[in-house]
Amino acid sequence: MCLMCFTVSTSDVAIIEKWGRYSRTANAGCNFLCCPMEQMVGKLSFRVQQLDVRVETKTHDNVFLTAVVSVQYQVLREKVYEAFYALTNPREQITAHIYDVMRSELPTLELDAVFEAKEDLALAVKNALSETMTTYGYQILQALITDLDPDQRVKNAMNEINSSKRLKYAVAEKSEGEKILMVKRAEAEAEAKYLSGVGVAKQRKAIVDGFKSSIVDFSEGVHGTNPKDVMDLLLLTQYFDTLRDVGGAPNCKTTFVPSSRTTADDTRNALLQAEAAK
Repeated sequence: MCLMCFTVSTSDVAIIEKWGRYSRTANAGCNFLCCPMEQMVGKLSFRVQQLDVRVETKTHDNVFLTAVVSVQYQVLREKVYEAFYALTNPREQITAHIYDVMRSELPTLELDAVFEAKEDLALAVKNALSETMTTYGYQILQALITDLDPDQRVKNAMNEINSSKRLKYAVAEKSEGEKILMVKRAEAEAEAKYLSGVGVAKQRKAIVDGFKSSIVDFSEGVHGTNPKDVMDLLLLTQYFDTLRDVGGAPNCKTTFVPSSRTTADDTRNALLQAEAAK
């Protein structure tokens, strides 16, 4: 019989058997074996490990997609015996449970709902694994749905739908803006016409008041006149003011004042007007 020295790294544990039967565990540091009775048959790590599993399945609306599930697990220190001897391959056991949960949950959801239910799916995977793997000496720390990847044609269709919805919203907003501009423009035009009408009414009232005042002053200042004579004089004054304004316009060349007495005068005026129009 002899002693053999060996070391175990930090966060690891060694499994020691004696004559083929489990004997003890060797923790981190320097350890000894009694040869040939004892031998180290394996090691386990207490570090957190991660397993990534790709699951391909279909949704309730018959869309096939690939989901990537990442599970973080760790060996329980108080259950090293179960973790080493209970399972031949713990990673395959975890993978099988992930397939079972995902292929039972995803077919009940439509594609849009799958993206919204990532947290619920991850929680379902974690609960199912924790219930089973704790018995075998493994603690499930976290389960994450890290990727949901439908077919490329489905993604293109989803992008087209989203683009169409945004374009429809933009057209509606543009139409609403044009409607508001038209309403405001109509309101402004109506207000302008109203104010213009008020201005014209005030102007005419002022003209009438002026005529009235002029008639009264002229009748009182010139004896022997009647209101008709005063109105004729005012209309004649307005007539000459109009001629002056028309003659002072930039595009006006000749102003003809009707003053014919005979047919020859009418012919002469017509010839002059035709010559001026050339």
